[in-house]
Amino acid sequence: MSDPAFVPLAEWVEHPPEAMRTRAAAFYDEMRRRRTIRHFRDAPIPEGVLEDCLRTAGTAPSGANLQPWHFAVVRDPETKRRIREAAEAEERAFYAERATQEWLDALAPLGTDADKPFLETAPALVAIFGERYHVDAEGKRHKRYYVDESVGIATGLLIAALHHAGLATLTHTPSPMGFLNEILGRPANERAFLLLVVGYPASDAVVPDIGRKALDAFVSWS
Repeated sequence: MSDPAFVPLAEWVEHPPEAMRTRAAAFYDEMRRRRTIRHFRDAPIPEGVLEDCLRTAGTAPSGANLQPWHFAVVRDPETKRRIREAAEAEERAFYAERATQEWLDALAPLGTDADKPFLETAPALVAIFGERYHVDAEGKRHKRYYVDESVGIATGLLIAALHHAGLATLTHTPSPMGFLNEILGRPANERAFLLLVVGYPASDAVVPDIGRKALDAFVSWS
C-alpha cells in the first residue's frame, strides 16, 4: 500500500459572514422554486448544459473516492420508447398487484398512475446506475463502498444543477428497474438507482397543490 498523496486546498473561497448569508438565502430562494413535473415539452436542451450539470454530479463525495456511479443519457426516440414501454409494464403491475392500499393512499394527492408519456416527450432521460463492484482487467471483483449513499448525493447535486441551469426534472423509480440494464447495455455489476427525466415544462404544466415542511419540522439543534 502506497502512502496517501495530498495537495494544498488551493481553490477554496471563504466569504465574509454577510456574503455567506446572502448567498445561502439566494440559493434557497432559487431551490424552493424547484418542483417535480410530469408535463414536459420536447424542446432540445442547449449543447453543453447537460454535460456541465453531469460534471457537477461527478464532484460528489463517495465512499473511498471510488465514484461508483454511471449516468446513461438517453436522447434517442426509439430508446426512450422502449424505456417507456418497459417502465409502464412495471408500473401497471405495481398499481394493480404490488402496492399496498396505504401506499396508494399516500400517492393519491400526487395524481400519479401507470401512464408515463413524459418518458418519450422529454428531450432527455438520465438513467443513473450504482456500481456494486468493479471488475478489473483480470476479471477480479473489487468491492465498492457506500454505493447508495454516494450515488444519492451525486443525484441530488445533478438535480440542483439542472434546476439552476433552468431545466425541470422528474425522479422516476419504477420497480424493479432491471430493464434499464438490458435496454442501455449496462453490465451486471451496475444496478439502476433512478431514472431522471429532464427538460422544459410544457406550457400547460401543472403540479400538485402540496407544500413542504417548515424548518422546525425536520431540523433539530443541540
